[in-house]
Amino acid sequence: MSERQMQIGEVAERTGLSLRTIRHYEEVGLVIPSARSKGGFRLYTDADVERLMVIRRMKPLDFSLEEMRDLLDITDRLAATDDPPVGEELQRLRERLDSYRKVTDARCETLRARLEMAQDFAATLRVRLQADTRSGA
Repeated sequence: MSERQMQIGEVAERTGLSLRTIRHYEEVGLVIPSARSKGGFRLYTDADVERLMVIRRMKPLDFSLEEMRDLLDITDRLAATDDPPVGEELQRLRERLDSYRKVTDARCETLRARLEMAQDFAATLRVRLQADTRSGA
């Protein structure tokens, strides 16, 4: 049984990414469609969709395309079954992955702090609006 393949429209729907963005990620080599149909349409597998979701989750954390590529290379290598990493290589890959985790944690914390400030500001505006409404201004 072969793995189910999806055209780009379905992939866009499943990932919340635009067709243009998905094509861009292909152009820069982050996610290459697993196959092409006889008519030349891009065909994606669940693994391709999962790869796109990793990229989508990295984007709001301001990771560069190069960092995305590096992280995908690390996870691809760690997931390799034909020639799995061992010894020093495995240790290096885990250390690199852990450094991405630390950066991600720090960026999430920064975003949480910014969100809290934004919510405080929104609350201040609501209070001000209510005060203006009550005073008849």
